[in-house]
Amino acid sequence: MGQTLDELIDLSIKNRLVDSYKSDLESLKKEYDSVKSGYLPSLNLGVNYSKANKELASTPDNNTTLNASIDYTLYDGGKKYDRYSSYEMSIKGKKEDLSSIKNQISLDVTKYYYDYLSLLAKKDAKNKEIEQLKAQYERLNRFLEAGTTTEDEIQKIISRVQSANVSLHEIELELQTIIHNLKYITGQTVSIDDGSFVEPLKQEQIQSNRADINSLKFQVKALFEDASAQKSDYLPTISVSNTYTHADMNYDNSDFKAPYDEQNIFSVNLKWNIFSFGETKNRFESKYKKYISAKSKYEYEKNRANVDLQLAKKAYEIAKLKIDSAQAGLKAANSAYEVIKSKYQSGLIDNVAFLESLSEKYEAISVLKSALYDIEVKKANLIYHSGKNLKEYIR
Repeated sequence: MGQTLDELIDLSIKNRLVDSYKSDLESLKKEYDSVKSGYLPSLNLGVNYSKANKELASTPDNNTTLNASIDYTLYDGGKKYDRYSSYEMSIKGKKEDLSSIKNQISLDVTKYYYDYLSLLAKKDAKNKEIEQLKAQYERLNRFLEAGTTTEDEIQKIISRVQSANVSLHEIELELQTIIHNLKYITGQTVSIDDGSFVEPLKQEQIQSNRADINSLKFQVKALFEDASAQKSDYLPTISVSNTYTHADMNYDNSDFKAPYDEQNIFSVNLKWNIFSFGETKNRFESKYKKYISAKSKYEYEKNRANVDLQLAKKAYEIAKLKIDSAQAGLKAANSAYEVIKSKYQSGLIDNVAFLESLSEKYEAISVLKSALYDIEVKKANLIYHSGKNLKEYIR
């Protein structure tokens, strides 16, 4: 049993490339959790043991010290919230990247699927043409034996058959190439089952909203927050800490006595970098220029995406016209073939005209099939460039 287009897409969006994007997203989420945890109060414990080679009043023979401290930053100039916003924008961007790669793979698989079916139709038409040529060969061969035709008439048909066989081998190679590419994407051997189609997009839904463009937008916002975070270094940092220390000082000399065995110190700390030879300014300008660069790239890609969407719309309209043209072409080719076949069998024309009309008939059949499959690809392309989830439109 072969796979439908929907099944092929299901297999494709579970490949290792998609897994890589998922891992990137999960990694960034964990990094964000780590950053948030770093702004929570921290508790530190420490134990120290010392042994002196000479005891003094201030230095006991041996000493064990236990300390515990809690530290918390009350204010850092707003850097914390800028960093939070930067990570949130980056995570949104990674989610859009994941959606984008899935949609791109879905589009690639859709193209392979319909290209494969189009080649099968071409192969089928070519086989039928060969059958007709062989039937004519048998017919002319009998006439040759009766002396009512010439050898060159036979050779023309043989040449046509050989040419058609070469085309068949080329088509077979293209079919195998597509299967190989699908195996590369899905990670397993696949076969293709006809019958799937792409539901057309409603006119009111056609607007540019591609995930890769949204990802760039979030990247721009993340870089802006990174630049804003650098400004916080112009402002003071305020923190509080509390440290408790317990000391167990053991003196051999009873004349010595420890002045204390425990201590608790609470402190409020302020740090303000008043002057740093332009370090903060240059760091901010560097980040800001990255933001400006990314913003320019986003605007460029956004405009290009709108152009791509307009081209996809136009290509879809042309694809519909191609079907009408192919249907008219097939009707004309069939009519011409029947007339020429009748004249040829009556001996009114030679087999050159007949062979041409035969080829044109099966070429017209192939063209119509290709046009019908091509419009499915054009619909898929339009859905992709509008930013919709292509898989949702596969039936």
